[in-house]
Amino acid sequence: MSKLNSPDISARVDRRTLLAGAAAWGGMTLAGPFGLPVSYAQNQAAEPQVKKYPFQKSINLWAFPYPQLWSLEKCLRLAKDAGFDGIELNYDLESELSPKSGTAEFTAIRKLADKIGIAISGLCSFLFWPYPLTANDPAKRNQGLELAQKMIQAAHDLGTDNLLVVPGAVHIPWRTDYDPVPNDVCDQRAKDAVRKLIPLAQKYKVHLNIENIFFNGYLMTPMEMNAFVDHFASEFVHVHFDTGNIMQYQFPEHWVRQLGQRTRNVHLKEFTKKGTDSSLEAFRPLLDGTTNWPAVLEAFAQTNYRGYLTFEYFHPYPHWPEALIYQTSDSLDRMLGRK
Repeated sequence: MSKLNSPDISARVDRRTLLAGAAAWGGMTLAGPFGLPVSYAQNQAAEPQVKKYPFQKSINLWAFPYPQLWSLEKCLRLAKDAGFDGIELNYDLESELSPKSGTAEFTAIRKLADKIGIAISGLCSFLFWPYPLTANDPAKRNQGLELAQKMIQAAHDLGTDNLLVVPGAVHIPWRTDYDPVPNDVCDQRAKDAVRKLIPLAQKYKVHLNIENIFFNGYLMTPMEMNAFVDHFASEFVHVHFDTGNIMQYQFPEHWVRQLGQRTRNVHLKEFTKKGTDSSLEAFRPLLDGTTNWPAVLEAFAQTNYRGYLTFEYFHPYPHWPEALIYQTSDSLDRMLGRK
């Protein structure tokens, strides 16, 4: 064997060649595939940049097994422990969040939330469906109006200035006791109802945030929603935008930009377009759907939205229900760039 082919010389040549090559690459390291030199800066640039958003995290009480299994206090404490900034409460006819309670009871709930350290991000209700503000039956319309007035008072006592309002419905597909209402009649009745609520909303500094539904056949485009809200020219009439309610045929990132600064509160509802179900079962745990969340979040940022993003879900987990709360908080942290 010649000296040129000896293992020692070959090894020295390989090392010299390698070092020379490394110098030629400007100090790059051998971190790439197949031993190719890749600089640290290139590695860093290849990593996805985490964008941070200033929105506040909130969750709706419907995601908790309340009042069947858990007390309201336990729900508030769990939401706080999971890392939520706020919780959205629901007004009904039976629980402590109902006409059975008054200012004293609602103020006590507010103080409890303050003590725990969690904000009440808003108040909403399913009662707009059995008592629609646009029903053909005048008695039901009046009942709906009275309940909405009670909700304004309750929202004020609870320490929130956000009340979700469903202004009306042409059709309610999940109710057999609702006669369809012509579109023009629905629109007029809805405007009359909201107009009657504004004086009380002004008195208590509670914002009437109109929710887009889609399933109700009313205010089905952002242009219609804008026209409805702008009609009142009131600082107390805004939009409560729900990302999931229009997902079946439309795209929330389009709505967000067109609604602009009319949006005062937000529901994040996950929806999958892979199925054909149009009931409440079509809504999914957060990130388990087909929503383009990066586009939605960027649209909110571009419109200078700075309020709550509230996860709304109607099916508490039957086993270990706290898992849904912690999973949702973790998902929101990742979406908002907190992790």
